[in-house]
Amino acid sequence: QVQLVESGGGLVQPGGSMRLSCAASGNIETINAMNWYRQPPGKQRELVATITSGGTTNYADSVKGRFTISRDNAKNTAYLQMNAMKPEDTAIYYCNYRVILVHQTVSRNYWGQGTQVTVSS
Repeated sequence: QVQLVESGGGLVQPGGSMRLSCAASGNIETINAMNWYRQPPGKQRELVATITSGGTTNYADSVKGRFTISRDNAKNTAYLQMNAMKPEDTAIYYCNYRVILVHQTVSRNYWGQGTQVTVSS
């Protein structure tokens, strides 16, 4: 199977910056889309950013201009650089990858364990 391990969360002040990482390990042939979701307290999970295998990115309107998603294919790792952070960015952040396993031809979704990001003074 595939395991996604997130790191980089914690407490940051409004206007500050934080970088999240999501490293995948396991029986991976290739990773197609890499995604970051978040779930604010009391709200539904929402898609924050996406990066395709070709490097095309998409962002939620609420984070455009502030967040940047990137990937390191050699390390099977995605990053989410968050700048000019706001209290409304407070949420549990989850990475989500679409993965093709070795000896298989179809992709599967895998999720990280979630990491808490709190923006507060």
